[in-house]
Amino acid sequence: MQPSKASRFFEAVDQREFALCQTINRSLRFRPVHSYFQLVSRLGDGWFWYALILMLPVLQPDDGLAVALLMAATGLSCTLTYKLLKRWLIRERPFISFPSINCGTPPLDRYSFPSGHTLHAACFNSLLAVLAPEIAWLLLPFTLSVAASRVVLGLHYPSDVAAGAVIGSTMGLVAAYSLADTFRALFG
Repeated sequence: MQPSKASRFFEAVDQREFALCQTINRSLRFRPVHSYFQLVSRLGDGWFWYALILMLPVLQPDDGLAVALLMAATGLSCTLTYKLLKRWLIRERPFISFPSINCGTPPLDRYSFPSGHTLHAACFNSLLAVLAPEIAWLLLPFTLSVAASRVVLGLHYPSDVAAGAVIGSTMGLVAAYSLADTFRALFG
């Protein structure tokens, strides 16, 4: 079977990113680093975001329910987007392509591009930057840690994380600017 253009492209990019991935992944040798990024990654599986969505109506009584429901709807769109992209583009994870890269925690799915964790984190942080900036600023360190965890744990290449951040931020901003008023009118 002839490799697709996407797989040939990713093979070339993988080779260019390998040294950086390997260098970043070496930080797993330090137990506190490994433990921190495993925890952040696990929370980024959805648990942190689910808790935040449930807490928003309490944190922002005026429009928290509308923002929470918009986050949930946008989160579903993010899931569909990254799953379709992963199935279409088929990029193997760094620890699969390069045995010298250690897998710091089991992945939730097979393929690497784009990073779904980063996509969701960037989406939610961007959406909140528009609709609840005081919360977005508090979440920014967590969002950045989620993105970093994906490379540190050997699950993604830096370009997977960058693509996830761009796609997620775009989706969050589009949702905030185009749907927030509708959700506020319906649920506010």
